[in-house]
Amino acid sequence: MSRHRFGLIVTGEGERQFIARLFRSLQSEYPCDFEVFRRIGQRSPRSQPPASLTVTGTGKRVPTKDETEIGSAALAYMQQHREAFVIVLDDLEWDRRNDAERVFGRYREALDAVLGTCGLSHAASVHFFVMMLEAYYLACPDVLEITLGVGFPQPNGDVEAVRSPVGTIKDRCPGFDKIKDGSRIVPQLDVPAILRDPNTCASLRTLFAWCVRAMGGEFEHRYRLADGKLYHATKDQTGSGARVAHA
Repeated sequence: MSRHRFGLIVTGEGERQFIARLFRSLQSEYPCDFEVFRRIGQRSPRSQPPASLTVTGTGKRVPTKDETEIGSAALAYMQQHREAFVIVLDDLEWDRRNDAERVFGRYREALDAVLGTCGLSHAASVHFFVMMLEAYYLACPDVLEITLGVGFPQPNGDVEAVRSPVGTIKDRCPGFDKIKDGSRIVPQLDVPAILRDPNTCASLRTLFAWCVRAMGGEFEHRYRLADGKLYHATKDQTGSGARVAHA
């Protein structure tokens, strides 16, 4: 069986350095690898559509910056690797929580503008860490205690609803460093445990659901894919047509 490869486009420095380790549990079940191949600047909703420019004398449209940095980068990765998928990962902070659909739409548009011409739009997706990657640290207080040497309570409710995950961690551990400490925490996170409650962590579950479906897997009990909440802004990407095999 061939190995599936997931190339990640991220917006954060911590994600660039260590986020591939978040997918260890998937790698224990499926023949797959995850790697970050590009970091981009975080995108915000547009106030108006980008200007449409053409190359003088040809009438050919000039690709937008988003299409070049996101869509073309995704296509180049897919052309370089067989059985490859691309995932754009962004943090959704509290002050952008009501803009999730519009932010998603901007990334999705950049992917579809390039990949759609090759029939590969379904091999790429966009997902969010809500409200930032550090939210999921709070779902594993034992890992935080081992790593930071400070006790943390069991989460009360959905960690994706925590207004400032980093601030919450720093309240107990003022010296918390997103890069240094994150590089030690992420490899220890137990994603199946984080997703054990079907009513919480909808965005993280949707990310894992897309990966499973892309590889032809079924929505079963692990990660609560069969009965758990999916994230409103990104769940439509997890349809049954996600699997792809391409050269």
